[in-house]
Parts: sequence; structure tokens; C-alpha cells
Amino acid sequence: MDLLKIGGLTPLTTIDYPDHLSCVIYCQGCSWRCRYCHNPDLLDINTAANFSWKKLVSFLKKRKNLLEAVVFSGGEPLLQKNLVQAMMQIKNLGFKIGLHTAGALPKRFKQVLPLVNWVGFDVKDLSSYVDSITQVKTSGVKNWQSLKLLLKSNVTYQCRTTVHWQLIDEARLFKLTHTMKAIGVDNYCVQFSRITKMLDSNLRYSVKAKQELSKLKNELRGIMPSITFSSE
Repeated sequence: MDLLKIGGLTPLTTIDYPDHLSCVIYCQGCSWRCRYCHNPDLLDINTAANFSWKKLVSFLKKRKNLLEAVVFSGGEPLLQKNLVQAMMQIKNLGFKIGLHTAGALPKRFKQVLPLVNWVGFDVKDLSSYVDSITQVKTSGVKNWQSLKLLLKSNVTYQCRTTVHWQLIDEARLFKLTHTMKAIGVDNYCVQFSRITKMLDSNLRYSVKAKQELSKLKNELRGIMPSITFSSE
């Protein structure tokens, strides 16, 4: 039986772990159903794995002198019961460990934090609004509980929020940014959702005019000067 259920693999990337050549393991399964999700094929935990653990380990052994890090992404990697063992095996091969997560299982997140070198953490929204995005009750509590665990650790991180203008308005984004700064977040990226294919077919193409977006970015920088922006 495979250690992890792997839905896919990106063999080489320069953008998924800052300043490192890495590969990305896409863990199958997610317990949340974010309306803007653009990886619906990874949501069902019962979908057959596309990549075996044995094959992955063999691949990594051949990439020791090229890759610096292995990133666990998804789906939601924390759903994998053997995540701790998997990370330990890869760490023992000499790779740094990256993790993309929204903290859906705070207890498991706490277990893996000592093993990871960098976390890309999805802050969905202010806690009271998260459930309406994920369509799952108590997800807001778990999202923010895990965020606080991350900030208490010594792990390098980037927090990021995906913005779709049908799901959040400017006033709430300002409040979210103020809140992030107040709790000590100093590496924060706002990702503007511009993709046309999403889990919720009722969501439309989300975009603001260039001048309006420039004004918004400047106002957000006034709250948190270190904030960065990207499109997905």
C-alpha cells in the first residue's frame, strides 16, 4: 500500500518554494469545497492515485543533485494519514520540505510543522466568512487555528489569500489585511483570481480595471508595506 495518495507531480518548478528548485507532489483529496477551486480533480480522496510512492522515491533519488526541495501540495496534504512518515523519508534523502496548506486539520498541522522548512499558507478570509467560501462548517475556526500555530512556530512562511470579487469586497479585504498585520504576519500575498474555470460555475470572471486595481494595491501597501500581489 502506498504511503501517500498522489494525484500528480510537477517534476521541476522555481515558483512553488521561494528561491529553491523543487518538485511538487499533489496529494489527492480535500475536505473543503472552495467555490473558486481550480483543481477539482484533486478533491475526491477516493480517486485512484496517478503516481506511486515507490516511483516517487525512485524519481527523487535520481534528482538529488538537481532538486533542493520537495513541496507537498494538493488538494489538502494534511488529509494524508501518513504525511509525517512521508516527510521524514524525503527529509532523510536530503531534501528540504515545503508544504502548501489551508490548515484543515490543525492537530496534524502541529505534528508536521517541526519537519517542514517552508509553508505556503492559505488564509481564506476573516474567520467568520471562511465557511461561505469553503462550503464546510467550522472551516474558518480550523483555518485560523492553524494560522496561529504557524505564527508561533519558527517555520518560514508566506500567507496568501485568493480574492474573487463575488466572494469578498474591498472593505473586507482591508479589514483582513489589518487583522493579518495585527497578529504578526509579515509575509502576505494577495492572489487575484482571474481564472474562468472554477468549482462553482456561478462565479464569473473576476477582474478590476487597471487604474482601480492600482489604487487598491497602494491602499493595501499603506496597511502592510511588505504585501505582494499575483494573479492565478
